[in-house]
Amino acid sequence: MLKFEKGREKDVRIDRVKFAAELARADLNVKGLAERAGVSRVTITSVKGGKSCSKTTVQKLAAGLGVQVSDIVSDSDT
Repeated sequence: MLKFEKGREKDVRIDRVKFAAELARADLNVKGLAERAGVSRVTITSVKGGKSCSKTTVQKLAAGLGVQVSDIVSDSDT
């Protein structure tokens, strides 16, 4: 059974269209972004599929793409 600690950071939903556009603009595939951002390919595939992720993961993905976090998150999460 999973236990969640108090104060766990809120999950953020990345905008799938913005994310795909930035991925293409950076001329990266999932493997390339995973290596550059320091996250797993499974995480990136999940995000591309619309799953939410932690704020830390969003920051890593944005850095890997060379963009600001606000460039890839859903407007409702900014």
